[in-house]
Amino acid sequence: MEPQRNTNATLVDLLDRVLDKGLVIHADLIVSVAGVPLIGVNLRAALAGMETMLKYGIMQAWDERTRAWERENRSEKQTSLIHGEDIILKMLGAYHSDEGIYATWRYGYICLTGKSLLLYHGGFEKVLFKTPLENIKGLAIRTGEKFSGEEREELCLLLDGDRVARFSALNVDRLKAAIEKRMNELGLALETDWAFPIVEESIESFLTTEERVISREKMWCLIETDGIIEDAWKPGHLYLTDKKLCWWYDFERKIVLEIPIGNIIASAVEIRDLSGFLKKKKVMDVLYSVNGTKGVASFSGGALEEWDKILDTIVNRERVVVSVQ
Repeated sequence: MEPQRNTNATLVDLLDRVLDKGLVIHADLIVSVAGVPLIGVNLRAALAGMETMLKYGIMQAWDERTRAWERENRSEKQTSLIHGEDIILKMLGAYHSDEGIYATWRYGYICLTGKSLLLYHGGFEKVLFKTPLENIKGLAIRTGEKFSGEEREELCLLLDGDRVARFSALNVDRLKAAIEKRMNELGLALETDWAFPIVEESIESFLTTEERVISREKMWCLIETDGIIEDAWKPGHLYLTDKKLCWWYDFERKIVLEIPIGNIIASAVEIRDLSGFLKKKKVMDVLYSVNGTKGVASFSGGALEEWDKILDTIVNRERVVVSVQ
């Protein structure tokens, strides 16, 4: 191979070439003092990415031993986390966790053992959720919806203290049947007439006494930003109660916009571009009064025409066209 010279190569280019093609060093060094050889160095080294090493049969035995040890060690750790319980059913799934600053789905393996139900994450070697079967009071399958609009089935567990745990799985029906069968074997009774609570935790945090939710929808909201950053569309939920219109920001888990019903002046739906990529989307503008001035809140999502009609009915006045600059 002829040497190549590239004056424009960077350190990143050099590392990429070394890891991809490899580097072999073969040198014999002799350190002499006053013509007398004192130290001899015979150096043979190969430097490359593991993929390149294995391609040429270098370190293959070491790689196989390491992978075998990892598989065995991971299996032992998983078994120790389950405390020796026999696994009746294991499948990929997720648990909806509302711990921390925002709610999210945590993925792993749903394991049904002889005593409990748990969600185990092999990569983190951690049990993300676990409950004894005796704490399960009821089971129900409901249709959940992703923010993209896709529907999926969820298994909802009614736990002690009227807490509800939500799961998604590859086969929700099979998971539910396996839990019911095991609980029947243990003589544990399940409630058959319970209903999944309609009021969510997020709603309870901002509802006042005797306040009633009229409508709820997944909605994007145009949020004003400070400085040179342009206003951005954020995902959340739009709620209309008999007292106010408010928008819940999913990521920060808080109310960002709240408009009393009496302050709503009008609403209008039109087609416009949301961004350079989202073209010709329906947008509902809500005109409202605040501190003697007028403001406009913009939303994008589903069923905007229905929302527009509901708002018109509530404010009980003719709709006016709202122009947003």
